[in-house]
Amino acid sequence: MTFQNEILGYPVVVAADALPIARRAIRARGVPFVVLHDAQPEIAAIARSLARGSQATIAFDLGERRKRLATVERVLDALAQAGAERSTLVVGVGGGVASDLFGLASALYMRGVAFLHVATSLVAMADAAIGGKTAVDLTAGKNLAGVFRDPIGVFAHVNALRTLPLRSVREGLAEILKVAIVGGGDLFEALEELAAHEFSRWPWPSIVAASAGIKASIVARDRLESGERALLNLGHTFGHAYERASGYAITHGAGVALGLRAAGLLALRLGRFSEREHLRVLALLALLKMPLYTSVPARAFLAAAAHDKKRRNGVPRFVLPNAIGDVAYGIEASRKDVLAVATLMQRAPGARG
Repeated sequence: MTFQNEILGYPVVVAADALPIARRAIRARGVPFVVLHDAQPEIAAIARSLARGSQATIAFDLGERRKRLATVERVLDALAQAGAERSTLVVGVGGGVASDLFGLASALYMRGVAFLHVATSLVAMADAAIGGKTAVDLTAGKNLAGVFRDPIGVFAHVNALRTLPLRSVREGLAEILKVAIVGGGDLFEALEELAAHEFSRWPWPSIVAASAGIKASIVARDRLESGERALLNLGHTFGHAYERASGYAITHGAGVALGLRAAGLLALRLGRFSEREHLRVLALLALLKMPLYTSVPARAFLAAAAHDKKRRNGVPRFVLPNAIGDVAYGIEASRKDVLAVATLMQRAPGARG
């Protein structure tokens, strides 16, 4: 089954085998193209299957630690050496880091060339590749250098999930759970029903399409994150700080999972969220075997959170749930409340969170 959403003005295609559809889209452009890809063997094989007729196929060792301006410069130099021109199409193949990094390089090269992404990770399929956000990390914090730049298409190749370790699938599920809390309704209930089953039994194309559809609808109403799109940062103020404070030993998906629990705890403390709804989220996190607590000291967390790009006048702002399907953004909390939550996050969850 193939799902296609064009609410953003470009196709977001979700299919078990999205490669033939991506090939047709590439050839329909009728221009030279360069394939950039993550060097992991499984992703390299996908890239080679798309590369017939390309000017060049170029591999890069990626990962969060390489999501830096230095890597962008390497990509730009590689495009120049491949003879890429302003009319050249850049095809990126890989997960969320590839989407961010190759998308940013495409936006910068010759002041902008067309970019098409073939998503091979659950993080990219359901979240990172959709919506035109591109960025890299600075020493000061995550995603602090970037631009909004739409791709010409996103192709979620769901069969690639078969090659991922369970840890990587859970990385993406943290983002899908975030979207499900924001959107509520069918997607959250579907995750509750599926959580006890092996991932091999999940209807991945429909789950990815549902998550991508919710995100696309929100982005379509707020392209540049001046308002409602901030809802998609649920769990990310906490999560990014945990990643940074750990020296990125905590991966992005694990950070988001921790952030969802922490956001629930802060919402409970502020009287915004019910214990019952919070426990539904915790139950899903637990069934999906995601982390619920961390060894990051509370004060180390606070120091890292001070660099969050969503802060205003030096004060971090949070996205917090009022209920599943009802989430608010731009919420400020006292240092005392945030410190209390960060302290709770250092302990295994008990009856109250």
